[in-house]
Amino acid sequence: MKILIVGGGGREHALATAIAKSPQAEKIYCAPGNAGIAELAELVPIGVMEFDKLADFAVEHGIDLAVIGPDDPLVGGIVDVFEKRGIRTFGPKKNAAILEGSKAFSKNLMKKYGIPTADYENFDDPAKALEYLETAKMPIVLKADGLALGKGVLICNTLEEAKAGINTLMIDKKFGNSGNTVVIEEFMTGREVSVLSFVDGKTIKTMSSAQDHKRAKDNDEGLNTGGMGNFSPSPYYTEEVDEFCKKHIYQATVDAMAAEGRPFTGVIFFGLMLTPDGPKVLEFNARFGDPEAQVVLCRMKNDIISVMNACIDGKLSDVDLGFSDEAAVCVVLASDGYPEHYEKGYEITGLENFAGKEGYYCFHAGTKLDGTKVVTNGGRVLGVTALGKDIAEARARAYDACSWVNFENKYMRSDIAVIR
Repeated sequence: MKILIVGGGGREHALATAIAKSPQAEKIYCAPGNAGIAELAELVPIGVMEFDKLADFAVEHGIDLAVIGPDDPLVGGIVDVFEKRGIRTFGPKKNAAILEGSKAFSKNLMKKYGIPTADYENFDDPAKALEYLETAKMPIVLKADGLALGKGVLICNTLEEAKAGINTLMIDKKFGNSGNTVVIEEFMTGREVSVLSFVDGKTIKTMSSAQDHKRAKDNDEGLNTGGMGNFSPSPYYTEEVDEFCKKHIYQATVDAMAAEGRPFTGVIFFGLMLTPDGPKVLEFNARFGDPEAQVVLCRMKNDIISVMNACIDGKLSDVDLGFSDEAAVCVVLASDGYPEHYEKGYEITGLENFAGKEGYYCFHAGTKLDGTKVVTNGGRVLGVTALGKDIAEARARAYDACSWVNFENKYMRSDIAVIR
């Protein structure tokens, strides 16, 4: 099969790595890709939002399967465009990707179908939002309705912070039109856990659990980021939690989307909060998480192309999804200053140290080729990932491997996968 992967980050490198293992993968293309993906696929210089150009390329090159990585093209309707052109595509259509594209939609869906989540109100008028805050209990959470690179969530401890947050999101438009509507929801306490799942419109099969570190600095301090590291499985995702979520959250979400005339095919990412009152949904994503994909896919036993085809064909119930008993830890090597101001274009050295080392991966997130050199090209640069018999061993191996590569202004957290 000829495969086209759309995207160019660490998630797409993890996808390319998994796809390249399949005997069905005859040729892999990636648009636009990065320096790491270039070792597995032919890079195509087309942006992820250039739907017609991507579709033209897929038709001209006889692509048998297109795999869409990022949220923006999914929410923008790339799957609809591809399918109209006869391109077999893994990912949700636009009317289903709204599950991630609009937090107001997803909250209303959960309320309607009784899926556990935090209490909330939606506002599209900043004056009414500010008025509501006057009587709200602090701390409180503000969420931009639309996509905001994982950074449109503000946790506000005081009324003053909350009012400033409304100004940031709705008046100053820090995240553009994503802040036209804002969800104000109760602050939940507990452990955060992520669960990725394959969905074929009616059947859902969950992958292994994972746990993310969102804040830029140690001890979960600093600004929110797209993710500074991850580990899988989560020790807090017990059999009891899994049983509850299967009964009240996972299948219920798939059934709710189908009932709304928005059948979901692809990957649903469940962001969960394990509260004192039981698991509740923090957020949905309509695709693989990044860096969740890095720690989950390297543990998956199945041929990923077969699983994706089963989703597209509505035959996921026939798939027996399996994962290694090993643990995985991913430490993100970022450009110092991320997620705000940072410099790019520094040469990365030591990448060859990963060659042939089983159980070690160096997923490229923000890199590009500059002649024969690989240089930094983003805030999150590399996702250094290692397997181990347990979290402690995988963590030790991942941090050891972080020393194998270097670039100017390299920064990482030192407490990824520390179980507190």
